[in-house]
Amino acid sequence: MQPIRFIPFLKSTLWGGNRIITFKNLETQQEHVGESWEISGVDGCETIVADGPYQGMSLNQLVATLKEKLVGKDNYERFGNEFPLLIKFIDAHQDLSIQVHPDDETAQRMGKPRGKTEMWYVMDSDPGAHLYSGLKQHITPEDYERMVADDTICDALAKYEVGDGDVFYLPAGRIHAIGTGCFLAEIQETSDVTYRIYDYRRRDKDGNYRQLHTREAAECIDYHVEPDYRTHYTPRRNEGVQLISCPYFTTAVYDLDEPMTLDYSELDSFVVLIALSGEGTVVDDEGNSTPFAAGHTLLLPATTTEIKITGTLKFLETYV
Repeated sequence: MQPIRFIPFLKSTLWGGNRIITFKNLETQQEHVGESWEISGVDGCETIVADGPYQGMSLNQLVATLKEKLVGKDNYERFGNEFPLLIKFIDAHQDLSIQVHPDDETAQRMGKPRGKTEMWYVMDSDPGAHLYSGLKQHITPEDYERMVADDTICDALAKYEVGDGDVFYLPAGRIHAIGTGCFLAEIQETSDVTYRIYDYRRRDKDGNYRQLHTREAAECIDYHVEPDYRTHYTPRRNEGVQLISCPYFTTAVYDLDEPMTLDYSELDSFVVLIALSGEGTVVDDEGNSTPFAAGHTLLLPATTTEIKITGTLKFLETYV
């Protein structure tokens, strides 16, 4: 079974820029594309197979058709016909809202199927680009409500100036926000449950304040304070460097300038490859050859036992 490409689901946003269009070499009439959902099984936002024998199928239809051959036996038993990961590129031309996501237990108590744990890999962002991740000081739930009301909630958040290669792990419950100038890849549970805490008193295109979910968010926030929320790792050439391993995904980064073979024969999962820069070719164990360049996202079925990658490129590898 060959690697699978999808037609991205593009989302125009109030805060989005146009960098995604250039990065992915897209022809679109949409403006201010803030998000490109590369692989998505979220209802109403499903990605569609771009070519090959399954062309035109939605991601969840593909899972229902191929089952464990696509996602792996354990994953199919765990998630059924829903693909477990959502992969995005995000371009923030303006600050995104301050937000938080529930964990699975809290989400289900609120009538949602699951919560959202995610990670960010920062790409070629603007000079001075920043984001918020976690609390930098201890606050109480009462402090939280007061600081939202008096526009000081950002004072309690850890703010980071970021650049290419920075990584942040965002377990459910961690307050966070992407700031102006950030361009990043996001890997997360398949969930669109987001509680907006604060939005700088901005108005939408109709002149209305955007909806906040202050009370729902209060049930989700993890008030624990850590000294540093950045994920630290040592970049290396021509070998995988693990970034995050959690119950929802395992992610590594590769920076190649020589051919490399990746062995998946012992892995009971699909693999997603996300090209960050450069270009090359992926050849699988069945002899399928697929171009792979910056802006491309490939889904390798669980039946794939080995791939060989040639070229000069940097990419993320993630699986469940």
